[in-house]
Amino acid sequence: MDFDRYTIVLLLSPDDPPELSEEEAVRLQDAHLSHLAELHDRGVLLAAGPLGDPSSRRHYRGLSILRCEPDEALRLKGEDPAVRAGVFELEAMPWMLPAGAMHFTPTFFPRSTDDV
Repeated sequence: MDFDRYTIVLLLSPDDPPELSEEEAVRLQDAHLSHLAELHDRGVLLAAGPLGDPSSRRHYRGLSILRCEPDEALRLKGEDPAVRAGVFELEAMPWMLPAGAMHFTPTFFPRSTDDV
């Protein structure tokens, strides 16, 4: 049997997130969204979105599916300004499913909160 191979990356709330002003939080969220859109435009990010209520302090904050190996996914997602600022931590895991079981279509990814 043939398998399609992807990487799932979870965005997690760190135990001690940085305290940000509202302006800093908006700036980092816009940079985060722009980074996701760029990865999608490059064809490596297939899907991404928040998990749960973004206003809560829940541990799981977002999920991404990438077309690359886990090490590369962590490298790419680690370039996210919100990750570099300590707003999010990352966890990656390989994901295999029967070839052709799932299809991803390029779509519009917002580049800022204004686009949302």
